[in-house]
Amino acid sequence: MASPHMTPQRALIHACALGALLNACPAVFAAEGAEGVTAVASRVSTDYVRRKLPDGSFEPEAYAFGKGGNWGSPVGDEAFDRLGFLDVARVIAVSLAERNYVPAKDPEKTRLLILVYWGTTDVPEPTNESSAYQTYDTEMQEANLLLNSGAGIGATDAGDALMSSALRLLKMENSRRALIDYKNANLLGYNSPDGEALINTAAGNQREFTALRRSVNDMVPEIETRRYFVVMMAYDFQLLWKHKEHKLLWETRFSINQPRNDFGKALPAMAKTASKYFGQESHGLVRQVIPEGRVEVHEPTLIELLLPKK
Repeated sequence: MASPHMTPQRALIHACALGALLNACPAVFAAEGAEGVTAVASRVSTDYVRRKLPDGSFEPEAYAFGKGGNWGSPVGDEAFDRLGFLDVARVIAVSLAERNYVPAKDPEKTRLLILVYWGTTDVPEPTNESSAYQTYDTEMQEANLLLNSGAGIGATDAGDALMSSALRLLKMENSRRALIDYKNANLLGYNSPDGEALINTAAGNQREFTALRRSVNDMVPEIETRRYFVVMMAYDFQLLWKHKEHKLLWETRFSINQPRNDFGKALPAMAKTASKYFGQESHGLVRQVIPEGRVEVHEPTLIELLLPKK
């Protein structure tokens, strides 16, 4: 995922020099008003393996956060706009801790630099509000009137030309819509390379004519509804710090519908749902109704992590 905001190298400097790492003290946050489907997709490099302790839990692994970037919201959204990087990172840190990922204190013992991106998708307008579809309907009605008027060859030719124009407009609008859906599907993990990529792909289009078309049709309304999303990209800290090489070890993408939700209230439940896949393969897209109840979120404490000069 290319970012217009910060490269992994710049994020490393930002995370370490400024010390924007989080430790925690317990507090409780109610996930009130959060509803809908949390979608999660996670991929892991073959070079990344977590060791397990005798009790079956993962060995603690130190990480540093990096600000990947806020991709913004295409519409006014106070619930989204009021949260900054540390607000988002604080919530994610809780779910990371549940998987034995711990904030780094010593750069020599830090394994991961986790870049965090967050934002809201931009989606095509509903078909009944699209000026292109409205123009198409108008031109088709006018074309049919001309073709059925019985006014002779001139009217027929004019009707044919108008119908051709309307169909070209429809094709262009459908292509534009498909491109937006495809980009959002990739951003959100709906077209995960490790699963079946079905949104506006050859495989998905083939299903449209089979009994399996519902598996595609069920996801399109989610893609065409604005969604809050978070993308976590975990790089090899040591390789980046010492050799300036960017090696992505794992990434997790999770999202939820924007309508009916407040980003600040939904984020803890989103992160908790996604946390089981932090550093683990999801094998494609996982969709889960957001759980009800209360989610623990911790108050942040800054820890200075300063890189020694080389």
